[in-house]
Amino acid sequence: LTHGGSGGTGGAAGQWFGSGGHGGDGGLGALQGGSGGAGGSTAGLFGDGGAGGVGGTGSVSAGNGGIGGAAGLLTGNGGAGGAGGVALATGSLGGAGGGGGKGGSLVGDGGAGGAGGQGDVLGGAGGAGGNAAGLIGSGGAGGHGGFSGATGGAGGSGGNGAVLFGNGGDGGAGGTGYIVIGGNGATGGISGLIGSGGAGGAGGDSGVVAGSGGNGGNAQLIGNGGNGGNRGIDYTTAAATSGIGGHGGALFGQPGINGLP
Repeated sequence: LTHGGSGGTGGAAGQWFGSGGHGGDGGLGALQGGSGGAGGSTAGLFGDGGAGGVGGTGSVSAGNGGIGGAAGLLTGNGGAGGAGGVALATGSLGGAGGGGGKGGSLVGDGGAGGAGGQGDVLGGAGGAGGNAAGLIGSGGAGGHGGFSGATGGAGGSGGNGAVLFGNGGDGGAGGTGYIVIGGNGATGGISGLIGSGGAGGAGGDSGVVAGSGGNGGNAQLIGNGGNGGNRGIDYTTAAATSGIGGHGGALFGQPGINGLP
């Protein structure tokens, strides 16, 4: 009654082909929601990782989302992380989003991070995007931070691109903190040798202190740097800063654009 049960882990895929199963969602709890289960990994050569389960709702704290499963040994995309659970009661905390699974060891994208859940005093943080672990593929985008009446959740960082070809994932935006503090936007992922860096996430808006924007990811050899995220809007302190654009590639490429002043 007080604590929701955790979701089960998704099943692993077959030896050669097939995708991992999705993780189960966390259960509802009167006090604390259960965590989402992890997505199943692909034990074989080809296939995508399973998505993580969603965190359960709780009146005091919500459950965290499950992590995404890893992709196949050769090709496949990492599973998306599950969203964090929602908590709406006074004084409650939103659940964090699960991180995205890594891409295949040869070709494949990293999974997107799950969004953070809404909370009364604190929104859940967004999950980090999964890295593209192979030679070709882009990093997963980071999850958006959760909304809160007080302090918004931070965005999740973008995953890095594959070693050779691939873009970095965009950083997640910070969640709105309606009264007090907006969540900070996250940094974009770094590209592979050829590819662009991910954009930084925007900072969350707030009535008092807005969140700062995340920096853009750097490009390594050939490619443009990611743009910096814009700072959030507030009407009191104006203390937040915008993100800085990432460096262009060492051989060819333009730097990213800084966020708005």
